[in-house]
Amino acid sequence: MSGDFEFERMPIAEVQIETQHRKINIGTPLGGTKSTLGVLDRVESRSMHGQIPLVWDRAFDYNVFDEFGNKWIDFTSTIFVANIGHSNKHLMERLKEQIDQELIASYAYPVEIRAQYIERLVKFAGPPFEKAFLLSAGTETTEAAMKLMRMNGKKLKKRRGGIVVFTGNWHGRTLGAQQLSSNQSQKDWIYSHDPDIFYLPFPYPWEVTEINAPEFFDKYFSTLEKSGIDPKLDICGFMLETFQGWGAFFYPNSFVQRIRKKADELEALLCFDEMQAGFARTGKAFGFQHYGVEADLICCGKGMGGGFPLSGVIGRAEIMDLPSVGNMSSTHSGNPLACAAGLAVIDEIERLNLIEKSNQDGVMLEMGLQSVVDQFPDILHSTHGKGLIRSLIFRDSDKANASTLASLVVEDSFKNGLLLVHTGRESIKLGPPLTIPTSAIKEALDVLKQGLSKQ
Repeated sequence: MSGDFEFERMPIAEVQIETQHRKINIGTPLGGTKSTLGVLDRVESRSMHGQIPLVWDRAFDYNVFDEFGNKWIDFTSTIFVANIGHSNKHLMERLKEQIDQELIASYAYPVEIRAQYIERLVKFAGPPFEKAFLLSAGTETTEAAMKLMRMNGKKLKKRRGGIVVFTGNWHGRTLGAQQLSSNQSQKDWIYSHDPDIFYLPFPYPWEVTEINAPEFFDKYFSTLEKSGIDPKLDICGFMLETFQGWGAFFYPNSFVQRIRKKADELEALLCFDEMQAGFARTGKAFGFQHYGVEADLICCGKGMGGGFPLSGVIGRAEIMDLPSVGNMSSTHSGNPLACAAGLAVIDEIERLNLIEKSNQDGVMLEMGLQSVVDQFPDILHSTHGKGLIRSLIFRDSDKANASTLASLVVEDSFKNGLLLVHTGRESIKLGPPLTIPTSAIKEALDVLKQGLSKQ
């Protein structure tokens, strides 16, 4: 979400920037930007608005361009979609080949490329995963995972379909997915809240360490029992956002390992929402692999399709086959174009060794961001993340609150050729395409410091 901060739409005093990775040759935002935004204000739901006022003309690799020739370093990856780089050439070729085959939709009828992709996807995910169900948006996968966890609970004759989630996590905007999230203001439109979704506190790093994390989990899990819930009969699954999105907060490893143990005790499933974490983003194929546990289900999207709408649930066969024939299907599941895109993403992750590159570049980015935090201790609290998904957490200052400060830094960076993720709260997210050269990362850090120095 973007919050209440409004970015300046009128052209700013002209600046001239031309470096290896950026080019700003006229004041931003531009006049044409204002007219385009005006059309969208008039005809598009306002829920889509509130981001940086940049009208994208094209994007390639780690750069975004407007129609006037300005060029930005992209540290958003279109919200962690362009893991293999914008307009990846291999992906474009795969899509063109599929279009030339004159097959762009097939409903549930068998298609060779669907078989190729799902087989490749399951192999990429590795054991214990055996089957996948494809969709087009992340929120659909969390809904599907809820269904699978509860169907498994029915199979085990559990009394209730309880799913344990963690406050502050985010799982989507459709009815079930929104209820898995704890943000009350975002779900105040829901009249009847699911009584079988149980919320436990998230172990924020300033409160919980590796040492006390299991105790923290046990303490709050016991409150469920005190409220009259019988965990063995009433809980069928745990749903974790692999890291908490707005701040790139990972759990302590011991915390997740305790959940895995508890899930086994209760015959409940452990599912990870890998929407932002999957497909090499964190320096692993999937983010949950940092925790040293096996997952029963993972929900994937964003980077999965390299820019093409593609998502999916991956799991063990006995779970994925719980729905009978036709009981869990989708008009566009396994769409031929989506499968072509998905194959290209895995091809490029493996060809370019992006898992290892994300890990190595992530270490450099972490060191750079920690240096930034040390340089601006009055307005920055900390930095978090793994691989090429990072955050900066802001403090309130004498001039502005933390959320406004973060937004102002995003705006200043934009004017100087760097796109950052505007969260609308006391954080900035940083997630460039995994193909970005190290020199562009270093240049982006310089631009970021320039914006911070003005606050």
